[in-house]
Amino acid sequence: MIEERVKEIIRNVPDFPKPGILFKDITPLFLHPELCTEILQFFCNRCSGRKIDAIASVESRGFIFGFALAQKLNVPFIPVRKAGKLPFKTLSFEYNLEYGSAKMEIHKDALKPGDNVLVHDDLLATGGTAAAASELIQMLGGTIAGYAFLVELGFLNGSKILKKYSSDLFTLAKY
Repeated sequence: MIEERVKEIIRNVPDFPKPGILFKDITPLFLHPELCTEILQFFCNRCSGRKIDAIASVESRGFIFGFALAQKLNVPFIPVRKAGKLPFKTLSFEYNLEYGSAKMEIHKDALKPGDNVLVHDDLLATGGTAAAASELIQMLGGTIAGYAFLVELGFLNGSKILKKYSSDLFTLAKY
């Protein structure tokens, strides 16, 4: 099963980015192109039959499968980035992380009002980053079509926060 193979390859990095955090490093997956193809197909299959007008992904690891998924679904890709990284006019949203705080931004012209946007990221922890992306999408008049995550740390209950925006959430590997 794909979930077990993904879990076997993901690397645990203790005390990153700060002491007490066990970081789930997905970069070893990229050494296995055939598995990456299966991961992308998993996301495509889960998106089948849903009305998705765009994929919004959070930097930086979320961009990897998010952009590929947008291409496969033939919909626009919307980057959601840390403050100061996007070159044009932006909207900002500040939020708390499991290990600090951050501010995310989106281009003001990233989507059209009424667009159904799937939010993708590599990892769901407390839900703060995906919720921030959702807030930005809604500020632009978009609707959250759902969420797609490669990894979910279920014990942090991030999915509960995201139910405010959409109950449609799927994850490939859950811890």
